Amino acid sequence: MKLIGAGQPRTATTTQMIALEMLGLPCYHMRDMMSDLETSVPQWRKAFEGDADWDEIFAGKESTVDWPAAWHYRELMDVYPDAKVLLSVRSADGWVNSMENTITQIFCRDTLMHHLARAQYHIDPNYAAWIDLLTEMNFGEERGAWRNTNADPQKMVEAYERWNQEVKDAVPSDRLLVWDPKDGWEPLCAFLEVAVPETPLPHVNDTENFQKNLIMGPAIGAINAWWEENGPPEDLAEKRPAGPAAASA
Repeated sequence: MKLIGAGQPRTATTTQMIALEMLGLPCYHMRDMMSDLETSVPQWRKAFEGDADWDEIFAGKESTVDWPAAWHYRELMDVYPDAKVLLSVRSADGWVNSMENTITQIFCRDTLMHHLARAQYHIDPNYAAWIDLLTEMNFGEERGAWRNTNADPQKMVEAYERWNQEVKDAVPSDRLLVWDPKDGWEPLCAFLEVAVPETPLPHVNDTENFQKNLIMGPAIGAINAWWEENGPPEDLAEKRPAGPAAASA
């Protein structure tokens, strides 16, 4: 492991993943976790409980960004003492806005994305275990990165700024790069001591992709698969309350 990402989700972590792989550093990202929940969730549950097999989790990877790995940045600093640490940042207001369009909806808002996620939760044990783990990691009263916020935007700003300051305080300055992707390739490449690519730094705005391809699409697919396997639920028409017409008949 050469680089540990400590930045929070929605700080251009997909851009970072692509950029790091362009620089020759295969990167572990939340998408790796989501690609095989049956394997990854037990691995990360053990990590959350203090019994990680990091070499197994990061097999074939030389960098990592995004949750769940970034949540463990302190531990990873000790496990990989030669690895550098990347704290990706953006404006607090921009971060909260991005969260409101993605992660906050899943966990806290009365939206289609939330209800589709909850539907999948009830039919897919691996997905449910993933949501349970992330709920503890994000909003858990004791260890959640955004604990005691109830996803209130102002409290989320405070939690975001607190996290960033904790990273800055915990990581030696010669081992840390605080990087806004708007700064481009140069600071990142200088930090990693690699050549600057000739192609521009990728800029990936993946909010729509997150909503449709990572959450809503898979949820609908899982619900349809469950329906095909189990058949429609019992016809509840006879149990429904009578409408005005029926009541007056």
